[in-house]
Amino acid sequence: MKKLLRTNEFYIFLILLLLCVFIQIQSGQFFTRNNIVDMLRAMIVPGIFSIGVLMVLVSGGIDVSFTAIALLSMYAATRLLMIWHYEGNVILAFIISGAIGLFLGLINAALIAFFDLPTLIVTLGTSSIFTGFMQGVLHSREISDIPKTMINFSKIDLIRVYNAKLGISSGLPAVFLILVGLIIIAWFILNYTMLGRGIYALGGDRIAAQRAGFNIIKIQFFIYSFVGFISGIAGMTRTIMMANLHPTNLMGMELTVIASVVLGGTRITGGHGTITGTMLGVALVTIMSNSLILMGIPTFWQKFFTGVLILIGTGVSAYQSMKQKNTLHGVEIDEKELEKV
Repeated sequence: MKKLLRTNEFYIFLILLLLCVFIQIQSGQFFTRNNIVDMLRAMIVPGIFSIGVLMVLVSGGIDVSFTAIALLSMYAATRLLMIWHYEGNVILAFIISGAIGLFLGLINAALIAFFDLPTLIVTLGTSSIFTGFMQGVLHSREISDIPKTMINFSKIDLIRVYNAKLGISSGLPAVFLILVGLIIIAWFILNYTMLGRGIYALGGDRIAAQRAGFNIIKIQFFIYSFVGFISGIAGMTRTIMMANLHPTNLMGMELTVIASVVLGGTRITGGHGTITGTMLGVALVTIMSNSLILMGIPTFWQKFFTGVLILIGTGVSAYQSMKQKNTLHGVEIDEKELEKV
């Protein structure tokens, strides 16, 4: 029990629970089946993005180009399928979008790993390049007549519920399984592989990680190419869920996703973060956004509350990091005193 009380996840879960009860009291609609399905649906794309952001932050870096990668990947992949008049399996759409995202992620990885450039500067630069390429070279525009195979897949639901009181129905799309699959893969990598240990070690202390034998260049290549790949998947997922392609509708989501990961207990300074905490953070931000609508609060307040949550999450993370350093410093002093004795 004491171990549980020391974890970030426990307190995030507690806040989440209290928030749910508060919204239920205020609106009376929170625990309805269609509202729960709607929230799970809203978590899919930010949830996929947050897995990549978690790995980057744990390694001590930051990536703000993932939405630009997603937009360019999904747009280029959809245009290719339209040119080919493709009507086969929808898996090819995900493969093409993921492959383009992987390529774009490798550009970030090469600049960061080989030239040791700051991650924020690199990803800010490439984000502008990717967006500019899509708008200037590909002449991006809204596409409503996406390939039929993508539209057919968008109609497949895992479950569908009906609210007789409100007269509305909600469905959980099949792409929810993609989020589940990526969560399992990332959880396994971070907890049961040497690569995962290397990611944590890189974020904790780069020099110490090198001395321990971890190949920093390979680890950074994996992280940023993985982020590129899942960003491509997230972009295609978004297009299929909307049954429409809008080349700007993911812009601005960076802040929400990074806030979710930080709220989940991941330290901005690196070395600490979990998949469980990240998903709880995504749930917290999603529920907050959903609650504003249920309680009739204008949606522009969402940015205000997101900013407040970032400050709270970062503050708690910084406090815990400082507390841990003080504890380690105290242990070192005690050891020195014992050596003198």
